[in-house]
Amino acid sequence: MPEEFEKSNNLPEEIHDENTNDEVYEKGFLGKAALFFLELIKIAILAGITIFVIRYFLFKPFYVKGQSMEPNFYEHDYLIIDEITYRFRLPERGEVVVLKSPVSTDYYLKRVIALPGERVKIENGKVIIYNESNPKGLILDESYLNDMDTSGSISLTLGDDQYFVLGDNRGASFDSRRFGAISNEAIVGKVWLRGWPLDRVSSFDLPQYNIDLVEDQV
Repeated sequence: MPEEFEKSNNLPEEIHDENTNDEVYEKGFLGKAALFFLELIKIAILAGITIFVIRYFLFKPFYVKGQSMEPNFYEHDYLIIDEITYRFRLPERGEVVVLKSPVSTDYYLKRVIALPGERVKIENGKVIIYNESNPKGLILDESYLNDMDTSGSISLTLGDDQYFVLGDNRGASFDSRRFGAISNEAIVGKVWLRGWPLDRVSSFDLPQYNIDLVEDQV
């Protein structure tokens, strides 16, 4: 009987210990789960901030609408626009840029043709650039046009912060021939990559102009 009494007295203690261990295990498990989900939340927040910075401050998608840049860019082309380069340097001749329309809330895709301080003239289907290196003017050789003429007649001297932009499809483009020169502030960024369609995925090199060759030799 004494032995049985000891066993019965010890039994509640053993049950109590098991319950305590279960509680400790449960608390430990919940603590680890909470830490795991907290880490997931941190990762999600950091990923969101990263995407936001890239999307709104470094690179921006642009969907081509219209035919003004054919034959080099077509409607429904999906482009990635580099918004950071022009924070460190000025746009260069030949770069394709996205700009805020000076006459509406739209955004345009155009090519930089003339730079600040230059005089640009269009006559007889040709673009003529006047600058310090070419005071008598030089007809701009634009190989990407496939011998397409530039319609219109204009003569314009650009200010210190102005650019003259044209669409590659010169017969169907609303550009500086109509709305005049644009300021550097109006330029959002330059085209970096075409991501769609897949069979035309490509990056874009700066075209080589005859005027650049002349300027390099001066």
